[in-house]
Amino acid sequence: MITRLLVFFLLALGITCTALQAQSAPASNSAIAAYKITLTDLLRIDVYQEDDLRTMSRVDSKGNINLPLVSEVRVVGLTISEAQKAVETAYREGRYLRNPQVTINVEAYAPREVSIQGQIRSPGRYPLPIETSMTVLELVTRAGGFTDTARGTAVNITRVTPDGKKQVFTIDVDSLLKGKSRANISDNSLMLEPGDIVFVPERII
Repeated sequence: MITRLLVFFLLALGITCTALQAQSAPASNSAIAAYKITLTDLLRIDVYQEDDLRTMSRVDSKGNINLPLVSEVRVVGLTISEAQKAVETAYREGRYLRNPQVTINVEAYAPREVSIQGQIRSPGRYPLPIETSMTVLELVTRAGGFTDTARGTAVNITRVTPDGKKQVFTIDVDSLLKGKSRANISDNSLMLEPGDIVFVPERII
């Protein structure tokens, strides 16, 4: 009987440890890979076996980083992997390196915020998670949900791209929240970006 209890205890302990390890696990590689470089991010750029080209550069107001030999390379809006390829291409096309292998790390993240206004219970500015993403549905939930007079079927997202162009998206968040059949799943695939302005209009009664 004691032996059986001991075995049961060890099994339970093993399950508990596994659960705790899962909860404390760092962000997945896919989440990190999805991160897009934004203005004022501080990047460390290393080129394999080229110590003289190692540098730290902050993304400037034009979305560029300044590098030895090749000068400016545009990286804003790119993932880390895409930025690495852009720098490799710059060194290769400039005929400075035949087969460059570049590694980029974010040393300091720029402030990443979005704002939500209108018929929402807790309007204001909200930080975006680092190295992961947030949907409009998640932001609405974090902001306390819609007011009673909100027109949740036509939530507007205004975005200014790095080149200065304005984009406006309209999403039926209410149908997503309530799981209605008319809900457009693709609406929930729109990921918020730093500087986005979300506006919840008032329902016409």
